[in-house]
Amino acid sequence: MQVQEAVCRGTGGSCCGLQQYRRVASGSSHSQLSRADSKFFGCLYRHLLGVCILAKHVYTVYVLAIPTRKKIAIAARRLLDKEGMDAVTMRRVAEVVGITPMAIYRHYPDRAALLDALADEGFEELATSLKGKRRIGPIESRLSKMAELYLDHALENPRLFELMFLKPRQGARRYPRDFKAGRSATANLMAEVVIEGMQNGVIRKDDHWEIVFEMGAMSHGLIMLYLGGRIDATPATFRALYRRSFKRYLYGIHD
Repeated sequence: MQVQEAVCRGTGGSCCGLQQYRRVASGSSHSQLSRADSKFFGCLYRHLLGVCILAKHVYTVYVLAIPTRKKIAIAARRLLDKEGMDAVTMRRVAEVVGITPMAIYRHYPDRAALLDALADEGFEELATSLKGKRRIGPIESRLSKMAELYLDHALENPRLFELMFLKPRQGARRYPRDFKAGRSATANLMAEVVIEGMQNGVIRKDDHWEIVFEMGAMSHGLIMLYLGGRIDATPATFRALYRRSFKRYLYGIHD
């Protein structure tokens, strides 16, 4: 019996040696079986190595290691989101990452610095959302949309919101010094819209930083009362109240 040559189909295909082995396993001579066995095991060996003689493409996969500092930040954020700020300790974070607590100090000098980094990450996320809305539509509409983004971010990340705006932190920005110095990425974006509104006659002339801070205080105050269980409302009902309150404020500053 003549054993026909088969084509190895590369990755994902069937092995030529296995096909030959099945064809000659019944009724073939000892020499044919030996040859089939040889081809089968030779092809199997090449597949195990990840290389096929007739394969046209060779792929190399690179696995990028996550820097330890990033692993620490990810673990801390997960603990914060799940259990709150009190759960973010050096020991708990180290357990999640799989390192010793002392190793964290190579990347963050203390727990306060780690918490500040988490808050800064939250502000960066919020600022990224706000950037896309500050130049679309009338002034009132733009300010309202930006306020909605504050609300969305808070409801999606309630414990992060608490850390960002409510909990005392060493690195927290203070009004008016840090705001007027342009150190708040989120407040800067609101201030741009308020200043434009004043220049266009939509908002009467006033201290734009005070207006920005007042809008933030109203927004954060309502959100804090809702998250703290002081407002008996469904998310949809609270959102409607939030919108009405913001519109009333905008009407009050409208020229």
